[in-house]
Amino acid sequence: MSHVSNLTKTSAAGMLVALGIVFGDIGTSPLYVFNAICNRQVISEDLIIGALSCIIWTLTLQTTIKYVLLTLKADNRGEGGIFSLFALVRRHGRWAVFLAMVGGAALLADGMITPPISVISAVEGLRNIPVLADVADWTIVGVALGIISVLFFFQQFGTTFIGRAFGPVMTLWFVMLAILGLVHINDNWSILSAFNPWHAIKLLATPNVLIGPDGLPTSGFWVLGGVFLCTTGAEALYSDLGHAGRGNIRVSWIFIKVCLILNYLGQGAWLLTQVGVRWNADSNNPFFSLMPQWWVIPGIIIATAAAIIASQALISGSFTLISEAIKLNIWPKMKIVFPTVERGQTFIPGINLLVFIGCACITLVFQKSANMDAAYGLAITVCMIMTSLLFGYYMFTRRVPIIYIGAYLVVFLTIEFSFLIANLVKFAHGGYVTVIMGSALFMVMFIWFKSRRIKNRYVEFVRLEDYVPIIQELSNDRSIPKYATHLVYLTSANNPMEIEHKIIFSVLYRKPKRADIYWFVHVDVLDDPYTMEYTVNTIIPNEIVRIEFRLGFRIDHRIPMMFRKVVEEMVKNKEVNIVSRYESLSRNNVMGDFRFIVLEKFLSRDNELPLWERMLMRGYFILKRISLSEERGFGLDSSDVTVEKYPIIVSTPSDFKLKRVSN
Repeated sequence: MSHVSNLTKTSAAGMLVALGIVFGDIGTSPLYVFNAICNRQVISEDLIIGALSCIIWTLTLQTTIKYVLLTLKADNRGEGGIFSLFALVRRHGRWAVFLAMVGGAALLADGMITPPISVISAVEGLRNIPVLADVADWTIVGVALGIISVLFFFQQFGTTFIGRAFGPVMTLWFVMLAILGLVHINDNWSILSAFNPWHAIKLLATPNVLIGPDGLPTSGFWVLGGVFLCTTGAEALYSDLGHAGRGNIRVSWIFIKVCLILNYLGQGAWLLTQVGVRWNADSNNPFFSLMPQWWVIPGIIIATAAAIIASQALISGSFTLISEAIKLNIWPKMKIVFPTVERGQTFIPGINLLVFIGCACITLVFQKSANMDAAYGLAITVCMIMTSLLFGYYMFTRRVPIIYIGAYLVVFLTIEFSFLIANLVKFAHGGYVTVIMGSALFMVMFIWFKSRRIKNRYVEFVRLEDYVPIIQELSNDRSIPKYATHLVYLTSANNPMEIEHKIIFSVLYRKPKRADIYWFVHVDVLDDPYTMEYTVNTIIPNEIVRIEFRLGFRIDHRIPMMFRKVVEEMVKNKEVNIVSRYESLSRNNVMGDFRFIVLEKFLSRDNELPLWERMLMRGYFILKRISLSEERGFGLDSSDVTVEKYPIIVSTPSDFKLKRVSN
């Protein structure tokens, strides 16, 4: 089966989809970057030219070089994102999972902040219309919530539908950015000096170069908290690699970067006409100030549409992120829907609802875009640091010379830790919201991952060959009622010669299950995203068969459908006879029934665990109760499944003493 989508090849259609899906977040940053930089600051030439120089070189170093040129090379058969990167390196170092979990949680938290700040920034443009200058905050919030609700509703139709619908709108948006910027560069041609990186260095390194909100001199270093917002969509760009393709992203970025820089130049030139003014972001926005009055209403409409698309980049990235995390066993199982046949198209209803609730809460709590920039950026800075560390390790596993790895880490970690320090100042002003959300999401991943490790340490495996004779005898023992013609167990044993003791217990001891053929099915999730292979090990012909599926971490686990396909091929090759062995049915060539047995685990009361592990295991089973069940996670039809409860005893009491006394 081919997984190559026509849209991931470099083409006009692919670039249009890239515009509609990938670049929404970074493309709408002109709506709020300068507003965040200037908020409550006294406008000065050093501030504007220095900050603009920081923006230009951040887009060049962080977005262009790190992500577009370097990180996009670390694709996993066309898939990107921090978990795809982790999948490329995890067999070289298990510790890398913690970097992936921190980065993944931070990116998911950022996905809850992007829609509110983007949409509210655009809707606030209504205040630039004279008759709506005094529009109430709650009106803005209501309109924004309505727009966000519609956006999340349309996720179920797939990102190809959204990308094709939004691509032309984003093209119009970027053209508008470029034109508005070009027109206003003429306001002050000295703004072009911002291309000289010396102005950025001077702003960041000079103490007391600015006048802060309290009227006292302050260092220019802290403007990095606002400057960072110009590159926040870079991580989503990498996550959406599978939706658009590397070539489409790289070629499109040339056009997008030019449009962004032109608009920032125009905003900077216009702001230089406001030198000496203390900027109030609640009532002003330099972006909308670039528009002539006759264009304000169409401009707000286009900006709002672009803000919707900005949200899309993070939402589709969230689906990609979680679908990979589920297959890599670092997130609870959830229902995954594939709306289209295009590569990379996923929709996860549970995540869609979770992110929507997060967006709605942030919108209601902060209400104004100026209040949100404190929370915005902190999470994605952490994610970028984790990506840098993982990519550095990826280069190490590919035997890149250590001098290049060191140079990469020094340059980009210096940039990102500088952004992190500047953003930490905002912690008390809203950044704590990001930390709380990111920490909660990380704990879900950590509990799920660590608890599975604790549990799996105590799974007991036995040699299958030791039990083959008794299973054969059971199959031929007509004194025991036949449980099913074909009995199918899902096994976690990687070694084909081993089987979990609990499966043997289920077959022989709990209630002896006589069947004609026993099937043991194992699913091995691979680091390669789209592999679909299987092997068959016939232990006893027409009596005991083991099937191993080797599936990529992006493949939907439709086990019944795959199992049926394998059985059909085995029948065709005369490797197995699946006709019922009941005499009346056998004479009429009736196929026997198949029964799947799922062993659902629960924590035994006989455990004596340390407090920390006990808390982890309790958290694991709480998550397990609210996540997708084992049978639904593997796509099993409940009418063909028997679920058996099986206790997990990970640690028995060591000092258990029971004394017998006489009557």
